[in-house]
Amino acid sequence: MSDAKKKLDLILLWHMHQPDYRDHLTGEFRRPWTYLHALKDYTDMAAHLERHSQVHAVVNFVPVLLDQIEDYVQQFDSGVLRDRLLRLLAHDNLDALDADDRNYIVATCIPGDRGRLAQPFPHFDRLYKLYRQLDDDELATRYFSGAYFADLLVWYHLAWTGETERRSQPLLAELLAKAQNYTLQDRRALLALIGDTLRRVIPRYRALAERGQIEISTTPHAHPLAPLLLSFASAREAQPDIPLPLATEYPGGRSRVDAHILTAKQSHAARFGQPPRGIWPAEGALSTALLQQFAGHGFLWTASSEAVLANSLRAYARLDATYLYRPWQVEGAPGLSIFFRDEKLSDLIGFEYAKWHGRDAAQHFVTQLENIRDGAPANEPPVVCVFLDGENAWEYYPYNGYHFFEDLYGLIDAQDWLHTCTCTQWLAQNPQGDDVLPGLVAGSWVYGTFSTWIGDAAKNRAWDLLCTAKQSYDLVMDSGRLDEAGRAAAEAQLSVCEGSDWFWWFGDYNPREAVESFDQLFRANLAHLYRLLHLAEPAQLAVPLSRGGDIQTEAGGTMRRAN
Repeated sequence: MSDAKKKLDLILLWHMHQPDYRDHLTGEFRRPWTYLHALKDYTDMAAHLERHSQVHAVVNFVPVLLDQIEDYVQQFDSGVLRDRLLRLLAHDNLDALDADDRNYIVATCIPGDRGRLAQPFPHFDRLYKLYRQLDDDELATRYFSGAYFADLLVWYHLAWTGETERRSQPLLAELLAKAQNYTLQDRRALLALIGDTLRRVIPRYRALAERGQIEISTTPHAHPLAPLLLSFASAREAQPDIPLPLATEYPGGRSRVDAHILTAKQSHAARFGQPPRGIWPAEGALSTALLQQFAGHGFLWTASSEAVLANSLRAYARLDATYLYRPWQVEGAPGLSIFFRDEKLSDLIGFEYAKWHGRDAAQHFVTQLENIRDGAPANEPPVVCVFLDGENAWEYYPYNGYHFFEDLYGLIDAQDWLHTCTCTQWLAQNPQGDDVLPGLVAGSWVYGTFSTWIGDAAKNRAWDLLCTAKQSYDLVMDSGRLDEAGRAAAEAQLSVCEGSDWFWWFGDYNPREAVESFDQLFRANLAHLYRLLHLAEPAQLAVPLSRGGDIQTEAGGTMRRAN
């Protein structure tokens, strides 16, 4: 077959996830990132696909993210805002703010990275410079008037609006042109637009799925690092010497993973009209035991990363030149295909192309695909999987990646040899069956290991605290002391505590502010679980687990390269 006739299938998977930022004791959102990413990234990513209807993709939504988006919609519908930043945006007299509110606005809305958020907007940058010139946080919050805080709040939200919204919403154009002296009426109009934008997020993706352009996959409900819930020892399959928690196992881990999977399937069916056919494991973290559970729940496919496959192939002496560009199965998990992402291509989009001109980046990406196509066996057209974070990368791109996606999707669509599809579409079009491995070496899409979530002293202490809480949970649930509503509340709170994000952030190699925030919320979540169980919270929950470091991390620590 000549190179001109060779074909290549491309599967793009955009993973959408935010941790649960709610304090479930009060219902307050401790951090605003869920609604801000919905305003900017989930909106833009839908719009890029809507403009390029011939490009197919998988979009993975974690149910705990969807829970929070719907929570925000309910807040806008009821008029009772449980997010402090939104309440301050709507505040009727910013001159009357107390010192705590002023400090909160400054801490949230003065960006740590000026070039990324403020500098593209001269009037926002002016507010930033005014604050920095005083070089005294206490003096600044006392010195500035309500008008300064009004402008800062509006500009912060304008900077967080999606580029596609700026180009289509007259109100945003008016506010951008006005530039300063924003009134209460301006702020309330902006607040209403934020509410309308959030209301449209889930319906837009459902419409894309219903017309067959995207496949929406799911993740176990609260984004747990499921292989570790099943077995801490799985971390030693890729790292034999990694230190483990004092607790030998997470109590009842298999039933907890089942619970996260079942509620994820229910979430997907309710929100998108049909059960999911594919499941992206939190952090691409797989083990043989988890694959068996996914197969038992009837999923057609799951996915992970290149290093996980490479480790597994080495373990079973199966490595060959084209191993990456086809799906696999593992013995004991029949009917479940596993797609593995190309780490180099995924990291180019996630970390490198933001520094390039959009057209150059798009052409480079397509050239890499051509090279893969040309190197593939004539009788085996490759399927290339590019899977990455669908939200955090774009703030490092000019115009939130607008021009990059225009160039990328446009160039992809123009290639007659390049076909985009979803995982389920590919399996339907290629029914010949997958290669089979005897087992899988457990690992994730970060380094091919679990070291981001276990092994560090602070991470292991966090696991021990969670294991102790789970033992108390089991005793109370078995005792029959809680009524049906109490049992449901306790189980929901336990799910939150089992999320992977808490463990991600612990460690001195992460920024101090982020570590302290997640540390406080993790311990508050555990304390609330004990309250729901009618038990006294352990004294050690008052002691911070990790303080982080005074360091600058790539992508602010929200994303990590594969290796």
